[in-house]
Amino acid sequence: MQDKVWIFDTTLRDGEQALKASLTEEDKILLAHTISRLNVDVMEVGFPVSSPADFRAVQRIAREISGPSICGLARAVSKDIEACGEALRPAEKRRIHTFIATSPLHLEHKLRMSLEDATEMAVKSIKLARNYTDDVEFSCEDASRTPFDDLCRVVERAIDAGASTINLPDTVGYVTPDEYAAMIHHIRNNVPNIDKARLSVHCHNDLGLAVANSIAAVQAGARQIECTINGIGERAGNCSLEEAAMILKMREDHLQVGCDIRSEEIYRASRQVAKICNMPVQPNKAIVGENAFAHSSGIHQDGVLKAQNTYEIMSPETVGVPNNQLNMTSRSGRHVIEHRLSELGYQKSDYDMDSLYESFLALADQKGTVYDYDLEAMIHFNQITDKDSFYQLQFVNASSNSQSIASATVGIAMGEQLKQEAATGNGPVEAAFLALERITGKAIDIVEYNLDATGQGASSLGQVDMIAKYDGRQYHGTGLAADVVEASVHAMIHVYNLIHRAAKVSSLKQQRKAG
Repeated sequence: MQDKVWIFDTTLRDGEQALKASLTEEDKILLAHTISRLNVDVMEVGFPVSSPADFRAVQRIAREISGPSICGLARAVSKDIEACGEALRPAEKRRIHTFIATSPLHLEHKLRMSLEDATEMAVKSIKLARNYTDDVEFSCEDASRTPFDDLCRVVERAIDAGASTINLPDTVGYVTPDEYAAMIHHIRNNVPNIDKARLSVHCHNDLGLAVANSIAAVQAGARQIECTINGIGERAGNCSLEEAAMILKMREDHLQVGCDIRSEEIYRASRQVAKICNMPVQPNKAIVGENAFAHSSGIHQDGVLKAQNTYEIMSPETVGVPNNQLNMTSRSGRHVIEHRLSELGYQKSDYDMDSLYESFLALADQKGTVYDYDLEAMIHFNQITDKDSFYQLQFVNASSNSQSIASATVGIAMGEQLKQEAATGNGPVEAAFLALERITGKAIDIVEYNLDATGQGASSLGQVDMIAKYDGRQYHGTGLAADVVEASVHAMIHVYNLIHRAAKVSSLKQQRKAG
């Protein structure tokens, strides 16, 4: 590799902004560990001043994750910089990323200030950030719609103030690759101190050009790409990490640059982000879609059998796509499961074997054969299902037919109490939800309900993802089971536990204020 491109992952910051329900702290920690295994250079993990919960999550990630630089976002105002600096203090390597808009459109209508005033705010913020870390990134928001000469003046002042990375984002996904490359060329050739900073790009996908623009910028001299797993993010999303990384890997000979991403971790990271963020990957998505390595045409199939590279420019193994096999039953021991998970890219620290094996045996008795995708689904479900949660499902019995109203009886543990209720509804899922409402005394508004299969065929596990609203806040609940009604109940109980935890956090904050 003749030159390195830094990969700046913002899944937990820009990516999370696109979700219908905010991630919990545990979700963020889980994803942070997954993203760090990709060997990204920088991980932007939140906007600490935005809420106490975000501050705590950033602080915990800064404490627990080693390897990449941990980055927090801050507007060009003192309170944001200070919150960011404090949250990142435990990090082994830390970066503060501050920004202000520079385009005439944003300056006039959003900020209502001159470019000179915005530049002064940027300079003061960068200098303040340098009190916390030497690694400061500055972004000219809406750079792609900012006149080149204006950009040059702001960038030069920002570098003089101490910014070591300069980001020139295409904030609204407006420009084409040739225009973006021209902007990078102009900055490199007209900012006298540009050699003291790394140029970065942050592209949105409103016109479907985020990846193309990012690669064009790299060809023009940018050396950091800001991206997200699966391309999630505001509106149409961000530059896709897996696409950018594999372009750099597969076309290194042409581009004469590369990156340090561990490509074999890509598929696993993609699946985990899709599940936790409740944003399924489209089948024809490049690199990680289920059709990415599928061949339907007879001509294509014949060609691949004769020579894989006739129709595959990379092998599935390159990005960690597993080969699903029917090889696990109730007779399989723990070592078989551990070995299979190792082949799928999981480490022992990613799961609790006792809990997983218990779930595995129960599922194997139901299905006969357990697939790789079943194991992955169980790991995810066990990670979000805490045995110490306040609400625990004990049983659910449901019945329905075309001749009568559906009914369900649900039993749950609430702390030390065991309660059960029965209800009827238009279907067994509605009946079970009504029974849960009677037990908990909490009526929840279900905004979105999605049922999916973890694999193929009638023996697939049912995975339910729902967005539920309670007391003005939205929560994402997930449930997994061979039975659809049971999966739905698990998802609803997940929501109830999130509500219970949120109430405990709120109560503790009130007690601290009162004390």
